[in-house]
Formats: sequence, C-alpha cells, structure tokens
Amino acid sequence: MELKIVLPDGSEKAVKKGVKVREVLESFLTKETLGAKFNGQIFDLETPITEEGTFEKLLTPEDPESLELLRHTAAHVMAQAVKELFPEAKLGIGPTIENGFYYDFDYERSFTPEDLKQIEKRMKKIIKKRYPLVREEISKEEAKKLFSDLNEPYKLELIEEIPVDTVSIYRQGEFVDLCAGPHLPHTGWVKAFKLLSVAGAYWRGDENNPMLWRIYGTAFFKKEELEAYLEKLEEAKRRDHRRLGKELELFSIEEEVGPGLILWHPKGALVRKIIEDFWREEHLKRGYELVVTPHIARRHLWQISGHLDFYAENMFAPMKIDEIEYQLKPMNCPFHILIYKSRRRSYRELPIRWCELGTVYRYERSGVLHGLMRVRGFTQDDAHIFCREDQLEEEIFRCLDLTVFFLSTFGFKEYQIFLSTRPEKYVGDEAIWEKAEGALRKALEDKGLPYEIDPGEGVFYGPKIDIKIKDVLGRFWQCSTIQVDFNIPERFNLTYIGEDNQRHRPIMIHRALLGSLERFFGVLIEHYAGAFPVWLAPVQAIIITVADRHIPFAEQVLEHLKGAGIRVKPDFRNEKLGFKIREAQLQKIPYMIIIGDKELENKALTIRTRKGENLPLMSTEDFVAKVQEEVSAKTLN
Repeated sequence: MELKIVLPDGSEKAVKKGVKVREVLESFLTKETLGAKFNGQIFDLETPITEEGTFEKLLTPEDPESLELLRHTAAHVMAQAVKELFPEAKLGIGPTIENGFYYDFDYERSFTPEDLKQIEKRMKKIIKKRYPLVREEISKEEAKKLFSDLNEPYKLELIEEIPVDTVSIYRQGEFVDLCAGPHLPHTGWVKAFKLLSVAGAYWRGDENNPMLWRIYGTAFFKKEELEAYLEKLEEAKRRDHRRLGKELELFSIEEEVGPGLILWHPKGALVRKIIEDFWREEHLKRGYELVVTPHIARRHLWQISGHLDFYAENMFAPMKIDEIEYQLKPMNCPFHILIYKSRRRSYRELPIRWCELGTVYRYERSGVLHGLMRVRGFTQDDAHIFCREDQLEEEIFRCLDLTVFFLSTFGFKEYQIFLSTRPEKYVGDEAIWEKAEGALRKALEDKGLPYEIDPGEGVFYGPKIDIKIKDVLGRFWQCSTIQVDFNIPERFNLTYIGEDNQRHRPIMIHRALLGSLERFFGVLIEHYAGAFPVWLAPVQAIIITVADRHIPFAEQVLEHLKGAGIRVKPDFRNEKLGFKIREAQLQKIPYMIIIGDKELENKALTIRTRKGENLPLMSTEDFVAKVQEEVSAKTLN
C-alpha cells in the first residue's frame, strides 16, 4: 500500500506503508538531524510511517521538541546502566516528564546517592560507545518470549494490555526495551545529564501494587543549559516552603496531629490574618456578602450534590451521630445553596454573591501530601454567585477582573489560562454542558484573554476556567478557578421568581481566586523566598541596640512604632551588633533599626534593610510614614 507524504520542502512523495522516516527523508538528512515532526507528532528516524501526512520540520539540537528525544534516550541509557550494575533489578517504565525523565525499578532496596554516582559513571561509558538505537517491530508473542526470557514481569504485563498484534522494541548494544519511542539516533547524543533523586512509586500508581524505586534525572544538549537548570533547582531548594516555614516559625506539620494537617504558628497565623482581612475587605467593596457554614453536614446532602457519586474517593469516611451519618465537608457549595433556598428569591435580588473562607477536608493519599501544597484540611477562598442567564457574562468578567487584581497585588503578573471541558464522568446533559462551556469561552474571547483548551479536566458538575500563576523561578501553580454550573441548581431545585411572575432556574458560578490559603501561602513563601513585602511581613522592623545605655531611647522608639501600628520587636540583648544583625537577616525582617551613640545624640534612627543597604538617618516619624506608605500601597519587594 502506498501513502502520499508531503516532504519538508513542500513536495510530495509516494512511499510504501511501514517505510522508516530515515528512508523517506534520506535526501534531507544532515549530521545534525535527530528526528522529525510528522502530523504534529515527534518521530525518530527509526519510526515507520503508517499513515499519510506532512513532515512539518526536521529536528536538530536547537529545536525545543528535540528534548523529548534526548530525555527519552537518557532514560534508556540509565536503565541499561542500572541493569548492568544491578542485574536483579526489574524494569518498570521510563517516560519523559517536564524538565527531565525517570525510570522505575523493582529492586530489593532503594538506590543510594553513591549508587546514583555509579549509575552516572556507567551511563557515560554507554554514551561514549555511541550505540545506535534500533527499532524493531515484533509480534506480541515474540515480545512475550523475549521479555519472559529476560525475566521482566512488568514488561509482560504491559504487553498484555497492548491492543494490537505487534509491538515495538528498541535495542542499544546488549540492552533491549519495550518502547514506542521516539529516541535519538545513537547514545552519543546524550551530552549533558544529571541524576537528581530517588523516590518510591507504586507500580501504575496503585497503592495495591508493589512499591518500585523511581530514579529522576534531567538532560540537555548543552552543558551550560544543564548548569543553569541545576542552579535553578538549588534556588528552589533554598526557597522550599517546608524548610523556610520551619526556619521562620510560620507553620508545622506534626505526626501527633496527623499528616496533611497544618499547625499555624503565631507568625504564620498573622500573615494569614493579613491576607484574610485584605480578601474580606476587597470582596465587601465589590458587592459580595460574607457567610459562614459548618464543617460537617448530614451525608445525604452530598448525595444530592453528586459528590458521593463522583468524588467519594476524595472524601473522608462518614461519622455516625444519633444514628445518622454525617460527613466532613469536601466543598462549601451545598451550604451556600441551602442559604439560597432558605426563602423565596426574586429576579430583582440577582446576582447574589456570597463568599466564605471555608475550611474543607479531602482525603489525599499519604504519598502525594507535600507541605502546604497538598494537604487534607485547607481553607478555600470560596464564593458562589447566583445569577440570571443575561447576567452570566458580566459576572464572569467581574470574576476575571477580581482574580487579576488579587494575583497582581501579590506580585504575580504572568499566568496561563485554561478552559477545562467536560470530563468522562459528569452530571447533566451535553446540551447544558455546551451552553456552560460556551459562556466561559465567550467571556475569555470578549475579554481578549489568550487561553488553551484542557480537555476533560472540568469538574463533574460543570466546565471551568483555570488560571496558573508563574512564580519568580518560572514555575506554574494552579490557584484560581471559575466554574459555571447549570447542573447543581437543578439537582437542588433552585428557583427565583422572574419578571413574568414564573419560576426560573438560576445559574451558579463557583469561584476561588487564591485557591486554598494553605497552598497560596506555600506559593508565596517560595515566590518571596520567605522575604515577605512589608505589608505582609509578620515582623516589619526590629530595633537593635548597640549597648545597654541605648535601651531607654530604643524603648521610646519601640512604643512610638507600636502606637503607629508598626509590627516591631526589640533586640536589646547584650550581644555583638553583627550577630544581632545577622539573626534579623536570617529571619528576613524588612527593616533593622540600629540605635547607638550617634542615633541617641541626634534622636534619629539608622535604618538597615534586610538586603544590607543602609538608609540615610531619619526621624522616627519619617520611618513610620515610610512603612505606612508601603503598607498602604502594598509595595512589593
């Protein structure tokens, strides 16, 4: 069978089905050609062509898409090295991931840092031999025999699930792996790589399956790019909110309390209060009303909402009270709905905007818990808007504007927007879903906001807009979400009396701007590296005396600043000045007020910033005005 192929120069060519990319593009290949992009997919030179289409481009080390070829090959090189050093290890899977790759191994113990060094050393030998990566198409029966002889049970399990009669394998030297590709032409192209860490991972992500050992790594075509990435990782470690949370005494997670449950220490609780107060004030300005709801409810409420049908695995087990089952709430929305239903509503009241900083509880498996980023109890900055259909677009606009306002206030200027569409399991009919998706799409387009479609990632009751914020290290974090819901109002039989004196169904918008306070707080810690801007800092200034004779004046300054609302603490200890300054810098306090003989004589203050800059001598009043201005303007670092 012949296939019509469009070549990179736009010309056409008829080829036999199954011919390899290398043969089709023979006249175009250079020593820098690593693969090709065909019908939007990345193919290596060994891939057979099985359908008609277009070669959009040849891939070289300069193309970002080539990193997939590089990292997939690096994963195979690592697997070969592990098998050579630890022959008893059984192979799992080894895909590319964002910024790197991993491979899972079944071995009697975890791999140590010393093991990783040995694996890297062996990888370099394999790379030096420039083994070609040769693809073969074999029958499933041949594949079963091959991997049975190699004693690779996980590969046999994967083969059983392949729905076609043939499978592809790749060979490099003596090593062979079940794989669909794509790969580099030979191992010598793996230039700059690093093995990063080891973690436990259940086979196929199922906790009922064996625990494997996952080795993570990364690879780049240039040594400078690898070094820059490793430096970025080191900076991320320095900014890790779990480490800084402990050092700055912001929060802790204690085994006696339970995993995924946060204890807020005084400093962290104060920052949280500042964020909450700002959040409430801004919502009240914009026509929202505050509500407060319980932490538990009768379980049947979650049956009506649909959570028991679609979300039960993420809910905690029920508790029995007076022979009735109650449930820790995973969401706030059913409570807001029942407030709406507490009396008859008129079209004149709509839109109704209710907001709540409501704590919810979700069962997350212990393996995915991660500091503040993934917890079991957290506070959502939740709001629900009940509106008429003619008000829907305007309300989505308002939500988007408020989201941008909040994110920019905290220093997030760049973000990605996704329109998440109907998932595989959902409530309601397709027509309603299309209507809801259309409303979100229209709002984004009318606002002129660029977005991507995230297929199947909506919630069970409606589509949503997800906004991911970009931090100073270029990482994206999911925080804000806006969801349009035609379904739950129907499940709870919500109505309002329209202008025609008839009952009509309101539309419900679920939205969270910061997501959860815990997660957002964790993102802020890492974004600021623990150095909160003055308006958020738990301690805005510290007064440091040079000697005991300076304490009386320092106490006057302390009382003055406290009276002006400045969050200030004293350090009048009999310690060396440099020691006290260093401690204040480690606590990332924005301002250090140094009081010595000069300050005492002039009744003025020497101000040192946490970055080490000394400001001109100023009066106490001028310093108060400076801090108050920064707080009022919510100045960022």
